[in-house]
Amino acid sequence: METQKQGIMERFSQLMEKRVVPVATKISHQRHLAALRDGLTILIPFTVIGGIALMLANPPVDLATMKGNNIFTQFMIAWKHFADAHNAVLTIPFDLSIGLISVYAVCGVSYRLAQKYKMDGFSNALTALFTFLCVAAIPEVIKENKYLTLSKLGSGSLFAAIVIALVVVEINRLLIEHNIKIRMPQGIPPMVAAPFEILIPMIVNMLVFIGADLILKNTLNFGFSDAIFHVFQPFIHATSSLPSMLLICELTVVFWFFGVHGDNMVSFVTTPIFTGNLVANLEAYQDGKAVPNTVAGNFTFIFGLAIAYLAILFVLNTVNKNKRLRSLGRMSIPSSLFNINEPLVFGVPTVLNVMTFIPTLICVAINIVVAYTLTDIGFIARTCVSLPWTLPAPLYAILSTMDWKAGVVWVALFAINVVVFIPFMRSYEKQVEQEEQEALA
Repeated sequence: METQKQGIMERFSQLMEKRVVPVATKISHQRHLAALRDGLTILIPFTVIGGIALMLANPPVDLATMKGNNIFTQFMIAWKHFADAHNAVLTIPFDLSIGLISVYAVCGVSYRLAQKYKMDGFSNALTALFTFLCVAAIPEVIKENKYLTLSKLGSGSLFAAIVIALVVVEINRLLIEHNIKIRMPQGIPPMVAAPFEILIPMIVNMLVFIGADLILKNTLNFGFSDAIFHVFQPFIHATSSLPSMLLICELTVVFWFFGVHGDNMVSFVTTPIFTGNLVANLEAYQDGKAVPNTVAGNFTFIFGLAIAYLAILFVLNTVNKNKRLRSLGRMSIPSSLFNINEPLVFGVPTVLNVMTFIPTLICVAINIVVAYTLTDIGFIARTCVSLPWTLPAPLYAILSTMDWKAGVVWVALFAINVVVFIPFMRSYEKQVEQEEQEALA
């Protein structure tokens, strides 16, 4: 029976390595998807700064119910009074990071795609930014003064920014390939000639997108930015659903099983969706509205694989008696506590290890279903703060939702994961000991 199971897993492994992994790797390295992934990664510092500013400006305090009976509550009340008095200053980083997130996105994605084509990243990023502003932030005249509306440059225009970034670089590439540019006389320094070389691409992009924006406004009564948002909205809702989350998270586990960075493999799909959801949640929280998105930011990792990996770490250091496994467990503690799990992945290893693969699949499914359901029904607050991903997972769960109940749920899921992993890790320990005995024989 054991031989039959090993045969099935071996055939499954061969099938995945031969058919699935190469295709997934090729997709993840496709230049547009890679530029999208890498370009949106640039947004992480802005979302972290905006999230921290939001947390400082909106302490979780209800002055009507909280009484200053101890040092902690007195501090929280003082924090609330300080935040109310200085709200305009405290929200400046939020307004200029999350509030302008689409501006940073269009620059990041266009810059990375231009690099993939060995084109000048800076000039392409400026062209894409200018084109995006032409359709997303048309100045409005108020009392004879012109203003740019900040709300038009936030999460609502994120997908328009991505589309414009990709298309602008492709138009620039075609123009360069056909040598359509202003030619300067020989001897002109490159720094002088460069601005004139991007002039025609900038004009072409401006005309294309302003024209498309005008046509949409005259036919559908909404502009290019709104049209892109409506096109992607069904995809966003579908990807953020529980079945989709389960599929994505389990695929991540499968890729890690084969030693392929699972998060990178699915990030070209998840990054724009989760980033957009996080920014929308941040904006809603700042405006005092209901936070809309159940899945946002690092929700699936913190309530998914992060719990499973720490459960493995706990079992290695408390249940397993084998010296090698105990040693690996102790060495993995510093990194795993800060969500760096490669020592476990390649040290235990979890790569091509059925005894860790099966319980990880089970635990991630349990974790995501429970966390998603409890968040969806309102037991846990939705993620509305972006934090450094290296923050310890239980603390991340509490701070990202600003809800202590998220920490309780995280700990409860961790306990369940430990129970699930114990029999598998004991079986793996016996397997390791048998291999060690055979090596000594």
